[in-house]
Amino acid sequence: MITDSIIKDPSLAKEGNQKIDWAAQHCPVLNDIARKQLSDGSLSGKKIAVTVHLEAKTAYLAVLLHEAGADVTVTGSNPLSTQDSVCAALVERGIRVYATHDPSDEDFERYIHLALETEPDLLLDDGAELAARLVTSHPDLMDRIVGATETTTTGILKLRAMSGEGVLPFPVLGINEARMKHLFDNRYGTGHSSIVSLLANTNLFLSGQRVVVMGFGWVSRGLAKYAAGFGARVIVCEPDPVKLLEAHSEGYEVMNSIEAAEAGDFFLTGTGNLKVLRREHFEKMKDGAVLANAGHYDHEFDLATLREMSVTEREVRKNIVEYEMPNGNRIHVIARGRLLNSGAGDGHPVEIMDLTFALHALGIHHLASNSSDFEPGIQALPEELDQEVARIKLRTMGVEPERLTDEQATYQMSWR
Repeated sequence: MITDSIIKDPSLAKEGNQKIDWAAQHCPVLNDIARKQLSDGSLSGKKIAVTVHLEAKTAYLAVLLHEAGADVTVTGSNPLSTQDSVCAALVERGIRVYATHDPSDEDFERYIHLALETEPDLLLDDGAELAARLVTSHPDLMDRIVGATETTTTGILKLRAMSGEGVLPFPVLGINEARMKHLFDNRYGTGHSSIVSLLANTNLFLSGQRVVVMGFGWVSRGLAKYAAGFGARVIVCEPDPVKLLEAHSEGYEVMNSIEAAEAGDFFLTGTGNLKVLRREHFEKMKDGAVLANAGHYDHEFDLATLREMSVTEREVRKNIVEYEMPNGNRIHVIARGRLLNSGAGDGHPVEIMDLTFALHALGIHHLASNSSDFEPGIQALPEELDQEVARIKLRTMGVEPERLTDEQATYQMSWR
């Protein structure tokens, strides 16, 4: 038996609908795909379980899948990013929701399992939250799964490990590896939204400050780019020597993280790894240091150790907890170490998520229409779908890509 929706306050629907309608106005790519692809009946009657940061952009994707005839169930992928008003609006629009803002760990887990208990045909996943729990706790439902899409680097890594162990019996399209995802969402979306959230939550001046960026993958490239754009002096710490040289060539200062711990005013993590800031870093940080995470999980800081080291812990500003060290220095952590831009902000700009969710929409549609084309395991989104999203976006801007002449095309294919 499917459980009714679980949300915090149905009376918030009006506010949530305003947010969804605003997103809808600024999603030209998704709107084009809804008109031309999703309307063909391929999703009619399909059960889709969705777990992504549950705010207006995600809600609008769910609405379009629902309007295409799918039976959609939505839950959150992060306790702090779920917006109760958006949940209420989705329920009002006939979509099943299991999510509340800042639930207990037990409720957060329960909501994901409830989404799976609807016996979905397709998964739209973030961090492999649905796929992992399906394999470990609901093996009886795995034969139903036609396929899934995955949006994050963290999720791709988990799914590759699952596939390597032979426990992933259905195909998963790695949306994160599509160019129209990681080149825009990971870099520009994360960079823009994280720095905006950092400034909004702290009300501090970034120009001239030393901002330490941990890692130099696509997410951290965006963090460095936008911090520098606000006038910060950026320091990059990265274990890959090639990436570290790339950061140096981009004009950033590079050093090891222990040196950077002593120099930095702000620390931004985006590695997808755990404990990249830990005891030996906390011991060297100056008074007033600010820590914020743009990686998927809240374990990029060793918060348990920071709590043990501190003599006091208190909230000093909304979304900011201060830890006082024995020497009197204060370290500030935003959004409990969870995602800065979603846990303490509104997430990526609408236009960026329009691109990412367009990839998900096409991926889900393609799986529903052509499931026999895919083998079990993690695999790339077909290149033509990646390019289709770019072409649609350019078309909405009134731009046509350059076309090769026949002579140029022949030349590129020839070795003589």
